[in-house]
Amino acid sequence: MATIRNRGEYQWEAQIRRKGYPAQRKTFETKADAQAWARVIESEIDRGIFVSRVEAERTAFHQLIDRYISEIAPKHKGAYSEIKRLEALKRHPLATRIVATLTSSDFARYRDERLKIRKGNTVKRELALFQCVIEVARREWGIHLAENPVRMVSRPSYNDERSRRLDPVEEQYILSALEPCERRSDGSYADASHNPWIRPIVQIAIETAMRRGEIFELRWKHVNLDRRTAHLPATKNGLPRTIPLSPNAIQLLRGLPRSLCGRVFPTTADALKKAFVRGLERARSKYLTDCHQAGVLPQEDFLLDLRFHDLRHEATCRLATKLPNLIELASVTGHREVNMLKRYYNITAEELAAKLA
Repeated sequence: MATIRNRGEYQWEAQIRRKGYPAQRKTFETKADAQAWARVIESEIDRGIFVSRVEAERTAFHQLIDRYISEIAPKHKGAYSEIKRLEALKRHPLATRIVATLTSSDFARYRDERLKIRKGNTVKRELALFQCVIEVARREWGIHLAENPVRMVSRPSYNDERSRRLDPVEEQYILSALEPCERRSDGSYADASHNPWIRPIVQIAIETAMRRGEIFELRWKHVNLDRRTAHLPATKNGLPRTIPLSPNAIQLLRGLPRSLCGRVFPTTADALKKAFVRGLERARSKYLTDCHQAGVLPQEDFLLDLRFHDLRHEATCRLATKLPNLIELASVTGHREVNMLKRYYNITAEELAAKLA
């Protein structure tokens, strides 16, 4: 039988003691609320389904996020990006809430608010992170909840599939802008990039369709120039693959110096990001100058919306013309869903009929 005690003008404490179970107590503003809570707990004990909610009722959501950042996220591929995203999510008012009070409607409101300022795919990833944090806490950290409140929330629909192609003229200008240059006598550099790795990284991306992370993880011990292959042991989808190298890729790799660390491209993702943006700016500026001098009207969107990841799309489009078999193309690009590659094939019904003749 539960004990209900008055602890002041506006406080009532319910306490339950049962053999074989930890003591349960909770404070309420009214006696009726205390009695209702006690009935629920005693009923769960009687039916053998009771689990202690003590940890969930005294732990703030941001504490779970902090623990996930320190114990779980570092083990994941792409840990840096995941941790940065979690640190940002931790600043949201939702993170101050006690875990036991979080409901699916709280996360539904979060979703709707974020969709006003962020794309659907971004919000979907944020909800997925929230769900992972709570799920780990439920399974491994003693945070007992009847259900994961994020799991019940509908994910936003989105379609951010990009189809940006790299025009041959754009390619010419960007590669020219990324050409390494010599250091001046005063220690400064000319307009071209002074990071000698950026241009070959862009070129290898266009030739192989490798993802940025795969390019940075590529090591000389995994490259076989004689067999014209490169082995990628760590990929985005977790499955290793070996890709063929085109003659252009072979020529490019043969001309690169070997670094002591063993990496083919010993630079950082941050350096690439900054240098690529600056290279685009220089390339567009040079293009506009050339158009002005030639009296030609420039293309308004020339290099304006190009992203580094678009190079993978461009490479896949080029490979699709040489590898008409979807399975073969997927083995090169690393796509797990073959259906994702269908958009790279624009064959007409007439062309299909010709193949059947």
